[in-house]
Formats: sequence, structure tokens, C-alpha cells
Amino acid sequence: MVEITLVRHGQAQTGAKDEDSYDHLSDLGWQQARWLGEHFSVNQHHFDHMICGTLRRHISTAEAMNEHLGLEVRQDARLNEWDYFGLAKSLEETHALPFPTDRESFIAHVPQVLTAWKAGQLASHLETFDEFEGRTKAIIDLAEQLGGRVLFVTSGGFIGMAMRILLQLEIKSYANVLLQIHNTSVHRYVKAGDNLVLDAFNAIPHLERADRAHARTHI
Repeated sequence: MVEITLVRHGQAQTGAKDEDSYDHLSDLGWQQARWLGEHFSVNQHHFDHMICGTLRRHISTAEAMNEHLGLEVRQDARLNEWDYFGLAKSLEETHALPFPTDRESFIAHVPQVLTAWKAGQLASHLETFDEFEGRTKAIIDLAEQLGGRVLFVTSGGFIGMAMRILLQLEIKSYANVLLQIHNTSVHRYVKAGDNLVLDAFNAIPHLERADRAHARTHI
């Protein structure tokens, strides 16, 4: 049996202009992660393996969830997010497209970044689109090799890329998927025959209560 569950990190520092400033959970982000860990524990959804990325927001989310799960947590950099801030800076330098200043401009900006990145039009020192896609495939393969129930704590871009790979999405669809991914949302794939099939997408069962409506965040 193979079940791969991907969880996006809790809310980070909204409004940040660089990766280092962004890469810290907000107080709400910590609480979102604790609530999700509690949800898994109360509903006896057990995991055989828990792996998080090496970014601070990934590690903190895993730690907060693990207050209720008590699992051994491994770190793997292949679960890290693509460098949105670096790519956005390169896009501004090469295509004169300014960094977004609000959610509306961010929604328009993401597919522009992805399109230029995939076309190889951005700075050569940055990770390429193909490299990011390759490491996503590699860690999905690892989960299949491990078997059982595997829990990944990662980022929206990685979750979107997993969707792109497994559902063969085009760039526009990839952008549309990742823009709507909730903080601490749950995404699950199960093995059916020789294929991984989508079982859950963008689920937030731990935030469905009316008194937690304020905690349903995207950015």
C-alpha cells in the first residue's frame, strides 16, 4: 500500500520581499499546524514516515504538527519551494515586470514567472524549471519506494508541481492550482494499480469550524 500525503506549511510572513524575510511562520501559521496535527491524531490517521523540507517554515510546521503525532521527522531539500523571489527579481531585470504589490497583481505575476522560467529566459544561476521538476519526481519516487503512509511537509509550488506531473498540467493550469493552495492544506495520492491517483486536494478539515474561518489563508 502506498499513500502520499502532502501538507503545505503554515502561514509565513505575508508581505515579505525576499525569501529570508518570508521564511518564518506567523503566530497563526504555528496554530494552523498544531490544529492539523491534532486533527490527524484525533482521527487516528497514522503515518509511517514524515519528511519535511529544509526551509524554516517547513521545519516549524512539522514541529508544530508533531506535538500531536510524535513521529521521527526527516528533512529533505528536494521538498523545498522554488525560488519565487529570485525568479521574480530576474524577471524584473530581464522583462521589466515589477514585483507584485497586492494579491491581484501576484495572481497575474505567477504565470508570467512560470512561463519565462520554463522557457529558460531567466537568470542562469537559478535552479531551472527542469531541475525543479526532476527533484519533485525523485522524491515522489522515494515515497513509492518507502511504501506505507508517507507524510510530506512542503510548499505550494512543490504541491502544484506534483499535480502538474501526476495530472499532466500545462503551465497555466499549474499556476491556477498553486495560487489557491491553503496554508496547512492536505493533498493525498494513493497507488491504484501501477499509478498514483488523486485522493484529496486542498482539504482543510481542521479549519472547517466556523470559529476558525479566520485561519483559512493562502499567503
